Amino acid sequence: MSLAKAEVRRLFKRRVTRIFLAITLIGLAIFPVAFVFNSKPSTPEVRAAAEAEATRNFDQSVVQFQAMVAECEAAKARGETGLDDRYGPNCGADFGPQREWYTAEQFMPYEFNFRDEFPPSLAVLAAILAMVAFVIGASFVGAEWNSGGMMNLLLWRPRRIPVLLTKLGVLIGAMFGLTVVVGALWTAAFWAIGRYDGNLGKLTAGVWQSFALSGARGAALVLLAATLGFCLASIGRHTAMALGVGIGAIVISEIGLRILFELVRVQFGDRWILSTYLVAWFDKSLKITNWRACELATGPCTPPEYIVTWQQSSVLLGAALVLAVFGAVWSIRRRDVI
Repeated sequence: MSLAKAEVRRLFKRRVTRIFLAITLIGLAIFPVAFVFNSKPSTPEVRAAAEAEATRNFDQSVVQFQAMVAECEAAKARGETGLDDRYGPNCGADFGPQREWYTAEQFMPYEFNFRDEFPPSLAVLAAILAMVAFVIGASFVGAEWNSGGMMNLLLWRPRRIPVLLTKLGVLIGAMFGLTVVVGALWTAAFWAIGRYDGNLGKLTAGVWQSFALSGARGAALVLLAATLGFCLASIGRHTAMALGVGIGAIVISEIGLRILFELVRVQFGDRWILSTYLVAWFDKSLKITNWRACELATGPCTPPEYIVTWQQSSVLLGAALVLAVFGAVWSIRRRDVI
């Protein structure tokens, strides 16, 4: 049996892989199910019911307004003062509710719009798959280093770097296949919701192309997360190494640095936060606004802005990828296996 086939079997026979995949698929299935139960298509019957509800609310407001005006006029007849402060001039009779304030849209039930709401769902899907890929990648090699399985494998195949890169290639291929399959099912599920329980919106070739590019960027994040988890666990020779670095990066970047930058009032502090570049990569750009610059302004103020582009994100993420792979290769080449 070739090394690649053996690694594929080893990856999918691992208990961690199976458990995480099962939990992930069940968790992802909850999202379309929730939309199915909450979304209602805008049928003529539903719109008619909403129009009727708007009319009822308008009529109730008119009755309440007329009662308020009558109460004010009665108080005026009794000689009470200060009524203008309570009800307004002329007992507020000139400020009654208008029918155009009560539209059917205000009373329509939630309707899922595929074109508008599908892109954010791709970001959610990519984030979940990236976390799972990081854990699976770290466990795939970290557990073997910790248990001695890697040493036994290198006795069978003593070429260290090809063995490591083969394992990494198998992991990347498996995560890519998983991402494609789950992404296709995710797209089909939400398209069906929009088709039968909501609204598809105007779908053009450009819209589908935008969806595809967003999916490709999300897939790239998943593969990056799998690679980083794998390489960190290989460098530390333990799954906990990768998980510790991942948790530490989140705590330092998303909590520690945010608090520090807020205390010292750093301008555009979010440009030093890791999640900023992840969002910019997925959304193609992210605008950071320094609202603090207008705190003491006495007139019109246009706060300065800083744009983080996907090109900047690609440089940062690419550098992290290269350093991680280089570190893993250097580690397995220079350090003792035992």
